[in-house]
Formats: sequence, structure tokens, C-alpha cells
Amino acid sequence: MKPHHTDSAPAALGPYSQAVSADGWLFTSGQVGIDPATGGMVAGGFEPQARQVLLNLEAVLTQAGCTFADVVKATIYVADLADFATLNELYAAAMGDHRPARSTVQAAALPAGALVEIDLVARIR
Repeated sequence: MKPHHTDSAPAALGPYSQAVSADGWLFTSGQVGIDPATGGMVAGGFEPQARQVLLNLEAVLTQAGCTFADVVKATIYVADLADFATLNELYAAAMGDHRPARSTVQAAALPAGALVEIDLVARIR
């Protein structure tokens, strides 16, 4: 197992890696809408947080030599499923025509008061 880290995504909030690779696969830890430059949650609600989550994930994928096109599975946690349509718009824009498997779950609470958290599994080319 090889840990991955980039300063272009927030540091882990606990004793874990931003991502690890093993046997040709990349497993990202969940990313929330923390701006890596400030270390604080982005303001403005769900949409800005979701945009930041996707930027954070893109940075982690890039560090490991992957892109969103390499993602095979996404797990998404939202504080409120009322944000599902907005989530889908932003997620579709990030993924383009690529359609990995995905689960979306409403969670009672997320780290740092986040409104959305996403983790990914990607195939390393």
C-alpha cells in the first residue's frame, strides 16, 4: 500500500491518508469542502462546498496520475437529499461523459460540519 498526498487538497483531518494505492487501484479518502489554501470550509452553502470537494478530489487524483475518467466507483454523502439535483449537475460536469458506479447517501452529520463528502475508487493507468 502506498499513501498519496498533495498540498493542493486539504490535509487529512485525522490519522489517515488523502489516498492510498494498492495493486493498480487508487482509493481516496472522503473529501469535504475545505479550501486547502485557508484550511477552512468554503462559505456559501452546498454548491460552493460541492465544487470545492470536486476540486480537492481532482487534485488527489492528479497527484496519483489519474483523472475523473479513471474513476470506477464514487460514494457520496450529503447532509440533505434536497441538494441531489445540484449535486448531479456538478458531478456530471466533472465526470463529462464518464459514468462510474455511484452511491449517494444522506448522512446525519459529516466531518467539520460539511454538507457533502465524496470518496472515489479509481484504476491507475
